[in-house]
Amino acid sequence: MSNTGIYLGQQIVNPLWLAPMAGVTDKPFRILAGEQGCDLAFTEMISSKALEFGNPKTWNMLDIKGESPIGIQLFGSSPSVLAAAAKVAQAQGGSIIDINMGCPVPKIVGNGEGAALMQQPLLAESIVNRVAASVDIPVTVKIRAGWDKNSITAPALAKRLAAAGAAAITVHGRTREQMYSGKANWEIIAQTVKAVEIPIIGNGDIWSGKEALAMQKQTGCAGIMVARGAMGNPWLFAEIKAAFRDTDYQPPSLQQRITMALRHFHMELAYRGRERGVLFMRKHLAWYLKGLPETAPLKKSIFAETCPQTIEAMLSAYLLQNR
Repeated sequence: MSNTGIYLGQQIVNPLWLAPMAGVTDKPFRILAGEQGCDLAFTEMISSKALEFGNPKTWNMLDIKGESPIGIQLFGSSPSVLAAAAKVAQAQGGSIIDINMGCPVPKIVGNGEGAALMQQPLLAESIVNRVAASVDIPVTVKIRAGWDKNSITAPALAKRLAAAGAAAITVHGRTREQMYSGKANWEIIAQTVKAVEIPIIGNGDIWSGKEALAMQKQTGCAGIMVARGAMGNPWLFAEIKAAFRDTDYQPPSLQQRITMALRHFHMELAYRGRERGVLFMRKHLAWYLKGLPETAPLKKSIFAETCPQTIEAMLSAYLLQNR
């Protein structure tokens, strides 16, 4: 995998990527993932319409200062609006523009955006063509295997998108119908790899270094995109790098996990402020605690607490009790 990559001018982005995830891949989390070996992180998906109308919350999601390389994922269904948003994203310092054609959420799909675009290949092609012509940085696309098990369209759609100017395509091995359930079909990723000459990034069911290595061997993909496996586990990137280098990997100790959770907590408090930081981090703290012994009462207490000092004391007490 170290011999592949996507060129960004004179720079090569090695292909271990953090997927765009709403409510997860904000600036603090991207920083932590980068420290653990993530080569390219993506922002949460950003509405091209909201950028057009100057929505303050959306503009805050474009806080990418000091991050390089950094991918900005946009969603929408209008070629002209997406092209305008891409120009803004490039001006803000984006290294890559990624177009979301895989989000399965009903609200997004119901607006003809996200995975709905897989059912409109001509429009999808037009979007990529227009966006690629509007910016001087690579344009990538994230798609799914297809709409449902009777409509597996990733290989054919990838051909269209590559011809329209996509620099790379990420394929999530699930259909829109599956949402996030069931197993990802890596064979569809392999078929898409064979269908086009541009890099295909594999996505779906990467929870360990062993699985990342297996996906690359099975599919021939040029890179790996990590999504839910990184939630509460930014060390996954280090584990994957170790697997590809065939070197030993030591999982984080309980103390390292709690220390990282607290650091992430402090970063979010500084980034979002006291009240919003606590609310945002509750789910993240639960992810950090997943798999650790006797954490159910602690998680329940965290979700009921609003004082950051009290939450920090809870985590510190848990660590002392389990040393």
